[in-house]
Amino acid sequence: MISVDLPAGTVEVGEIVDAASDPWAVVALAHGAGAGMDHPFLAGAAGALADAGVTTLRFVFPYVQAGRRMPGPAAHAVATWRAVASRAAELADALPWFAAGKSYGGRMASVAASEGVIDPAGLVYLGYPFHPPGQPEKARAAHLPQIAQPQLFLAGTVDPFLQPTDDFVAAVATCQRAEIAWTEGGGHSFEVKGRKRPAEEVGAELAASVVPWLRAHA
Repeated sequence: MISVDLPAGTVEVGEIVDAASDPWAVVALAHGAGAGMDHPFLAGAAGALADAGVTTLRFVFPYVQAGRRMPGPAAHAVATWRAVASRAAELADALPWFAAGKSYGGRMASVAASEGVIDPAGLVYLGYPFHPPGQPEKARAAHLPQIAQPQLFLAGTVDPFLQPTDDFVAAVATCQRAEIAWTEGGGHSFEVKGRKRPAEEVGAELAASVVPWLRAHA
């Protein structure tokens, strides 16, 4: 369990550690808004990373621990990332650690990094929710240029959270050190029309594609 200090007191949130046999890095992997740390997509990603030598720390935000479906205040998520950073650094010892997350979890990591709350070696976003679907005027990108660490955006070309993609590309271009890795025909969860695969397999394949980037920034 990870202890998270919130305004109303300290809460304990669950964790799952997928330990690599001979690790060279640690990744803290957050879930999306509508799923927990045991979602097959995240399980597949964590397993693939561990197989590649990256110990992976999965965790839940306090609202999930409390049995609620809707995310709590952003400040609670940032506080969670603060606690997770300490736990990841503990697991890493002298190794580099990275912050990663699916959708909401990744966005909250970016907020924490932009505020200087966490200082990972880099950030990886698995489907960044650039704006609510159909509402491109509500972009969630103003804080991204403040992040000094390298950022990798894994994105699907038909993800409804990124349309029109030109706006997303322009926003990422304003960042200090950022790049986009596209999945052609991929949706928000990297599903591709006409190519039905288990979520665990999709997560594993996506995570494996990230390993060279992690190596380059470790």
